[in-house]
Amino acid sequence: MKILVIRFSSMGDIIYTTPVVRCLKTQLPDAEIHFLTKPAFRYIYDGNPYVDKLLLLKSTLSETIAEIKAEKYDHIVDLHNNLRTSIIKLKTGIKSSTYKKQPIRKWLSLKFRLKLVEPIHLVERYMKAVKVLGVKNDGKPIDYYIKAQHDLGKLLPESHQQGYIAFVIGATHFTKRMPNEKIAEICSNIKYPIVLLGGEDVKANGTQIAGAVGSSIYNACGITKLDESVFLVSKAKRVLGFDTGLTHIAEAFDVPIGSIWGGTVPELLGVQPYMVKDAEVIGIELSCRPCSKFGLEKCPLGHFKCMKEIPDQWVVDFANKS
Repeated sequence: MKILVIRFSSMGDIIYTTPVVRCLKTQLPDAEIHFLTKPAFRYIYDGNPYVDKLLLLKSTLSETIAEIKAEKYDHIVDLHNNLRTSIIKLKTGIKSSTYKKQPIRKWLSLKFRLKLVEPIHLVERYMKAVKVLGVKNDGKPIDYYIKAQHDLGKLLPESHQQGYIAFVIGATHFTKRMPNEKIAEICSNIKYPIVLLGGEDVKANGTQIAGAVGSSIYNACGITKLDESVFLVSKAKRVLGFDTGLTHIAEAFDVPIGSIWGGTVPELLGVQPYMVKDAEVIGIELSCRPCSKFGLEKCPLGHFKCMKEIPDQWVVDFANKS
């Protein structure tokens, strides 16, 4: 049997497909498992032993469809469920099963603060798409394979090499991130050295936070490459982070995670920490929360209470646990 699993984006959504792929390969040992995604996200499956072949979305959909037809798949597992995957399934005529996004229920839940979406993890939602193949969830964490050997001595100053808290301060949208001054206040009360992680887009934020707190913080934002950042979260005493890909990838290493939420909520998307023994979801109840599914460029009401009013001590106490 030859199976193609499809998920085009994004980092967090793709990382949660890894248990599905693992279960397909281990429970259908004679099956050949392929995975199709965008080129920008190939790193998530590079080195994954449960994928026999990685396909990358071509510049035109017709090219991708031609490649799929040439592979002669027996089944497609569509974990994206959008217009492009619908066209792929229609044009190839391959038997398929599809992840149900429940867009209307999610919209009603968001618009009217209703709880119409079953609060189960995205992994469990994905797993329903492979039930028809007789595949069940194995209850193990997500998979991520670090691509190279890394040395803490080359990535961190000596002051941070004997143990540190990794704080992932990046996120795509403003309403997913804490204000710099609040992060600085929290960090000033954490008893361990702190490594700030994120991309070039939050490098200046990290500089401001580190300048306000002092030498206990090392700002690695925009300095470490993604694979190095993943290595750093894997070796951290604890991880603090917002709703962003690197925070989710950290779940692969069973490091304690403090998952901090602002304008979005994990139960709507189903992306709370998965199979992590020591995890805490940090967020406050407000009548205006959630204000969106995926985050916004500014608080719609202008007050940003969802992040500003999270008690600092809640985060500090999690970080300071032995």
